[in-house]
Amino acid sequence: MAAAPLRQMSVRQLQDALAADPASFRLLDVREPWEWDVARIAGSELIPMSQIPGRVGDLDRTQPTVVICHHGMRSLQVVAFLQRQGFANLHNLHGGIDAWSRQIDPAIPVY
Repeated sequence: MAAAPLRQMSVRQLQDALAADPASFRLLDVREPWEWDVARIAGSELIPMSQIPGRVGDLDRTQPTVVICHHGMRSLQVVAFLQRQGFANLHNLHGGIDAWSRQIDPAIPVY
């Protein structure tokens, strides 16, 4: 059986989803705590990438989840890992918090 394609979400799509119903999905930030302290999207939950394997049981496999990091590479790796663990409804935030800061909310620092 082929792996599901890795789905991407643009920052504009995330902005629209947050405006429509922020409770309809989980926003999972996989950056490090120091990065979280510098910049974050309101409503996101921090679980650093290194902790994901040990926290798989804390995550709902069916809940729609958008995974974010700084530029979208770590989050893409986490999406691929979680898909291999049986998670189905995942999106990677293309461009990460950096794209969010530059295109959506300039009040969030760029680092």
